[in-house]
Amino acid sequence: MQSTIKMLPLAGAVLWVIAGGVQAQEQVVKIGHVAPISGPIAHLGKDNEYGARMAIDELNAKGVTIGGKKVKFELLAEDDAADPKQGTAAAQKLVDAKVNGVIGHLNSGTTIPASRIYHDAGIPQISPSATNPKYTQQGFKTAFRVVANDGQLGGTLGRYAVQTLHAKKIAVIDDRTAYGQGVAEEFAKGAKKSGATIVAQQYTNDKATDFNAILTAIKSKNPDVVFFGGMDAVAGPMLRQMKALGINAKFMGGDGVCTEALGKLAGDAVGEDKVVCAEAGGVEEAQKKGMDEFRAAFKKKFGVEVQLYAPYVYDATMVMATAMQKAGSADPEKYLPELAKIQYKGVTGPIAFDSKGDIKDGTLTLYTFKGGKRTQIAVTK
Repeated sequence: MQSTIKMLPLAGAVLWVIAGGVQAQEQVVKIGHVAPISGPIAHLGKDNEYGARMAIDELNAKGVTIGGKKVKFELLAEDDAADPKQGTAAAQKLVDAKVNGVIGHLNSGTTIPASRIYHDAGIPQISPSATNPKYTQQGFKTAFRVVANDGQLGGTLGRYAVQTLHAKKIAVIDDRTAYGQGVAEEFAKGAKKSGATIVAQQYTNDKATDFNAILTAIKSKNPDVVFFGGMDAVAGPMLRQMKALGINAKFMGGDGVCTEALGKLAGDAVGEDKVVCAEAGGVEEAQKKGMDEFRAAFKKKFGVEVQLYAPYVYDATMVMATAMQKAGSADPEKYLPELAKIQYKGVTGPIAFDSKGDIKDGTLTLYTFKGGKRTQIAVTK
């Protein structure tokens, strides 16, 4: 009896060492993701989150190793409701949770203030959808994006309005968010440079539903094109009210309005070839098969169609994991240099970053709507 009692602590110690050894072999890598999961553009936020979950699930199914140790990726998802204050609170929460990296935010208005918090903590951040140029102009070595910025997107749309749609008089509306204001400014620059006149400049906000006053003021200017810098939840009702007021101008917008959901939000006011918008990204013919396969797998997994940026979130997550593997470490300080020089072939095309953190040779896709469905016009750079 005496010897049995003595052996129990020893046996326990052996078991503890073995269990500890197993535990030491599996490292948990925390990836933060932030998007609006509540509010009027929650459908876009959920789309982004699904893109991250898809990547995390695939990485865990593969049994990825970093520095010779098997890792388990864990997604810490936060809701910023597209609100800058909530965005910074979510960022601080992820920093406090000691995440290894962050994918997000969706909106420029939340991404930009949050980026300072991640920078100060030394945590790499890849935005899959924030397009305001200011994001990567702050000198933060931790900030990256996998889509073209508003300078490219707005400028391209501005030139298209004049050169292809032959617009001479243009009205511009923006929702006063960092994204909406930024893309509208870049569009106006591109349109003016191409020879158009901005005949009206109006403002709304990202929660507005009544646009009769600003649209009536615009109608008197008889514009060929109305450009809106903002999101689909506002653009839908705006299109309906344009139709009710008899404004027959073409309607243009950036990626925020360029969603599958716009057809439902605007109803028959979306018209045939009335809307022209651009997505900050898009695949050329060589990547089309891979994107089609991704969309099919996404629908099978989540039961819904890709709304907009899920493929870019997926790629951003995979790029971050690849940088960790190349560095042999999930320590932000150690894998950040690998992230800065990454060369990755993604679902959305090749991904490499310039010295600011912007994607090199970012593509844009122009769309219109036919029969209520988003229809591709062209992929351009």
